[in-house]
Amino acid sequence: MLRIGAVSYLNTRPLIYGLADRLAGKGKLTLNLPSRLADDLSAGRLDVALIPSIEYFRGVGEQIVSDAAIACRGPVWSVRLLSRVPAAQIKRLALDVGSRTSAALVRILLHERFGLRPETIPLPMESDPETIDADAVLLIGDRAMHPPTGVFREIWDLGDRWCQWTELPFVFAMWVARAGVDVSDMADLLSAARADGVAHLAEIADCEAGTHGLTTSELETYFTKNLHFQLGLSEQAGLRLYQQRAATLGLVPAKRELVFSPT
Repeated sequence: MLRIGAVSYLNTRPLIYGLADRLAGKGKLTLNLPSRLADDLSAGRLDVALIPSIEYFRGVGEQIVSDAAIACRGPVWSVRLLSRVPAAQIKRLALDVGSRTSAALVRILLHERFGLRPETIPLPMESDPETIDADAVLLIGDRAMHPPTGVFREIWDLGDRWCQWTELPFVFAMWVARAGVDVSDMADLLSAARADGVAHLAEIADCEAGTHGLTTSELETYFTKNLHFQLGLSEQAGLRLYQQRAATLGLVPAKRELVFSPT
């Protein structure tokens, strides 16, 4: 029985639609924070996980097992930088602890745009971003969708900033297997779950909206306009550029190839 881990955020819902049923007799699905999924895959507590892309470049897992992913080709809405000062003056940056990929992304963008390497501190999930002692905060997930604005003078959508700068998509997370795991059926299974989820986005939005403080219309727009679920050639190019820029800042090793499981 394979142990499968997926992100517990809204953006994962289209990828795991009906996945637990598809795994019947083959594996068990659990949900957790992105950073914890990477830790569990690295420690061997999971066999396949939807992990932050930066963790793959840090050596977590052996191979990418599906063309299903969480990506964007423009504004992503759920990953934002909020700054009390002009972005060029950020000296102290609080990073949401929920996603290491986005934490690296904001550091890359600030360095590429302004040559900045700000001091960074953690922003725990339960913390109020308006009271944190920092010039700017990175928010991800549900709480980034309607962020506080009273004390912040600049708000960046990091997906939009990346795509405008690079003219490439950004990949936040992808399905990765650890070494020694038989994943011969996983590519088809995960792609089928993704296809089923994309075909039922309106239903997923209707089911999830109320519990996250969003309207059904807002959430359907998020799924259809802000997110992209395909790991294609342009997404792979975006991943390679992300790795190169992260390596420049010492956030990942200089080289790791994208290795895909045989199909």
